Amino acid sequence: MIGRVLAGLALCWWALAACAAGLVDDRGVEVAFDAPPRRIVSLLPSLTETVCALDACDRLVGVDDFSNWPEQVHKLPHVGGLEDANVERIVALRPDVVLLATSARVSGRLENLGLRVVALEPKSMKDVQRVLGKVGQLLGREPQARALWQRLDAGVSDAAAQLPQRAHGKRVYFEVNSGPYAAGESSFIGETLARLGAVNIVPAALGPFPKLNPEFVVRADPQLIMMGDRNAVDLAARPGWDGIDAVRNRRVCVFSAAEGDVLVRPGPRMVEAARIMAACLEKYFP
Repeated sequence: MIGRVLAGLALCWWALAACAAGLVDDRGVEVAFDAPPRRIVSLLPSLTETVCALDACDRLVGVDDFSNWPEQVHKLPHVGGLEDANVERIVALRPDVVLLATSARVSGRLENLGLRVVALEPKSMKDVQRVLGKVGQLLGREPQARALWQRLDAGVSDAAAQLPQRAHGKRVYFEVNSGPYAAGESSFIGETLARLGAVNIVPAALGPFPKLNPEFVVRADPQLIMMGDRNAVDLAARPGWDGIDAVRNRRVCVFSAAEGDVLVRPGPRMVEAARIMAACLEKYFP
């Protein structure tokens, strides 16, 4: 019994020491804490999900308008989005820290008002692992973060192992939105596709989520298209698309809004995302 108490005290001391040492966010800014934050506002859905996946949902006191998983966050105050965060409402929630994307314009205003800000924005699988570790450090739950990453990584590998050989090597186009912005090879979506054995038509050289010339997709001639239901409107009417292999043969996976949330958020639901993409591949190449 005494051993358990001492171990618990050692863990608490370790967590406090980790916070006091400071956390360097994706801007390269070091943010110091005297203790793991108890009141957190998250302005990015993937960060909201990461906090909850580390069993700290109870520390969230506010989230952005797009955070909708897990169920507990529905009851929390919603404070706007990436471009229209409600600063007054955030301040009124008295957060110990605000988690947000590096691209969020509100960072400076919040810091000028005396709030601690940690900016984290994963775009690749390596980023997901790193951000998970950073959030684990912030919460004083680094061992849990490491264990969670191991489960996620193993889960994606398991999803890939279940795919039939016939599904491997297929040319795939994943449209993030109708810009058209695509998921390139270097994005977490592209990396998941690669682990599933698919060939992404958008090379890493174009960046994680490039805006494409529509003719690019026509020339690449994907065998399978993945996109959200908002984008999948009369694809054959897009210039030249009626000649694309995937469109001619009706190999298009159209994801619901809920599935889209899972797929485009780089965080703790990446195994579910891999399974959704694997099911799409197996549907057309069993």
